[in-house]
Amino acid sequence: MLKLSHVRKSYGQNVAVDDLSLDIEPGEVFGLLGPNGAGKTTTVNMAVGLLKPDAGSIELDGQGSPEEPRVRAKIGVAPQTLALYEDLSAIENLNFFGQLQGLHGPSLAKRVAWALEFVGLTDRGFDRVKTYSGGMKRRLNLAVAVVHDPPLLLLDEPTVSVDPQSRNAIFDNILALKAEGRTVVYTTHYMEEAQRLCDRVGVMDHGKLLALDAVERLIEKHGGKSVVTAQTAAGDERIETDDPVAELSRLQAGGKLEHFRVDRPDLEAVFLNLTGRTLRD
Repeated sequence: MLKLSHVRKSYGQNVAVDDLSLDIEPGEVFGLLGPNGAGKTTTVNMAVGLLKPDAGSIELDGQGSPEEPRVRAKIGVAPQTLALYEDLSAIENLNFFGQLQGLHGPSLAKRVAWALEFVGLTDRGFDRVKTYSGGMKRRLNLAVAVVHDPPLLLLDEPTVSVDPQSRNAIFDNILALKAEGRTVVYTTHYMEEAQRLCDRVGVMDHGKLLALDAVERLIEKHGGKSVVTAQTAAGDERIETDDPVAELSRLQAGGKLEHFRVDRPDLEAVFLNLTGRTLRD
């Protein structure tokens, strides 16, 4: 659905994206992760045709570059910075963006009504966006991205600063889009979101792709060992191990095992192991 081949983009001496190649498969939710400054946003901006790569190529669905308007029309984008007109109502926003995508007449009205219902905002459709909560604005941002029924969606940090209810509603929306065969590229700093939603995950840093695989295989390759924290009659123990069950059996055989906890590696461990634990500002 989306193919990036040896893409490079620099800003002066700063290389933002460095020889990046990705193949996003039709119908998958693909997570693109990385710390601040990793090159994620530059990658997304090139993928939607806003930026031209210095080298390499980007192709959408075998139709050509997203720099071409007819190709770009196949993409829906929900940017991290809300792309909404706050003095307009939700319906007016959706009508405007739908018309930009070539919708008009009954087909536009049908898609606007569908998009509002999809994100749970039908009853607030005539209200100005500036009266919305942060979570409602995020959901409308998603509705704008899907109003023209694109096969590919690029969602850049779609749950930033939202309440838990809106966050879970957006998760349900993404899974519903996947079930309908849409392809979703999802960038986030929330590892549990990527682990829950994504079929595959790519981890970027300093413009390069460090790892790409299904979540479970990434954890297996880069997550590190499980940690067993045990309280026994002899005292407390903390053990890093590849086989926590065997360690618990050993502890039980050696004395009364009073209490234990097993912390298995997750996607956050993968992320930190690959990109480091140094603060990024």
